[in-house]
Amino acid sequence: MGGGFRMDVVLRCALGFAICFLSVRDWAQTTSAMAAAPEKIIIDTDIGDDVDDAFALALAVKSPELQVLGVMTTFGDTETRAKLTDRFLGEVGRAEIPVLSGKATATKNPMSQRRYAEGGHFARAAHADAVEFLLEQIRKYPGEITLIAIGPLMNVGAAIDKDAATFRKLKRVVLMGGSIRRGYGDLGYTAPVPPMPEWNILNDVASAQKLFVAGVPLFVLPLDSTQLKMDEVKRAFLFSQGTAVTDQLAVLYHLWGQETPTLFDPMTIVFVLRPDLCPVQGMHIRVDDKGFTREEPGAANAQVCLESNAEDFFRFYLRRVAER
Repeated sequence: MGGGFRMDVVLRCALGFAICFLSVRDWAQTTSAMAAAPEKIIIDTDIGDDVDDAFALALAVKSPELQVLGVMTTFGDTETRAKLTDRFLGEVGRAEIPVLSGKATATKNPMSQRRYAEGGHFARAAHADAVEFLLEQIRKYPGEITLIAIGPLMNVGAAIDKDAATFRKLKRVVLMGGSIRRGYGDLGYTAPVPPMPEWNILNDVASAQKLFVAGVPLFVLPLDSTQLKMDEVKRAFLFSQGTAVTDQLAVLYHLWGQETPTLFDPMTIVFVLRPDLCPVQGMHIRVDDKGFTREEPGAANAQVCLESNAEDFFRFYLRRVAER
């Protein structure tokens, strides 16, 4: 009887160990699967003016860590911007990514890369409404979507107006926008340039004000950390790679018609992939009626990156986008 009791204890212990082992293994597999699951993102862009939007989209499609649910166009001639995006995605083999058009707005700003869109390559017959798409995707994936805002905030403001409760179910918004302590042209080695209204904020101040009080987790990458100059050595390296992505960037760069691009917008994608490259701090930011993003006392309503290292940024960016 004593021996049988001991055997029962051994068997129970062995069974318990096996269950424990399986639980640990299953937990590890689940954790690994979660870590490997790509992050769902939606990009809201004014692609077609400055060329940095295209450089941001290039990094997104080259990053397996990201699932691009859609690309929304904003500001000005949004339909032509959508056709430009159609072509870019088609040329690089990512035509399955939905492209949505925001409401067109009046602007005198020329679209430097318009000719790229007007050829009709890969253009879709129509584009669904960006705001409806955004809200629909949030309802489908509550708490899972990162909205990457790299243009004026018309679509964002319209989504908040239409359904603020759903908008708050975003995982977060990563915004290229604002000027907290440094203005345009302050690269950190010249005389200080005071903060000023930044393009994406200035072109829809009311929507920016709504975003900063919307109650959604907000990560802000202002001029302070995004004035990243892509010099001729880096351009020559990237454009000589001869891949589908780098060839499209070369075409759009030459249509842009200027010399040294500033990669403001790609920092948003880099931040999602490598947040250590643009460390953030909690701040209370108020958007005033002139488009200034004012740093004020109070509870933090945004996590803001005020410093980045250009060499670290480009080392990551160029390696990733140049990959075959």
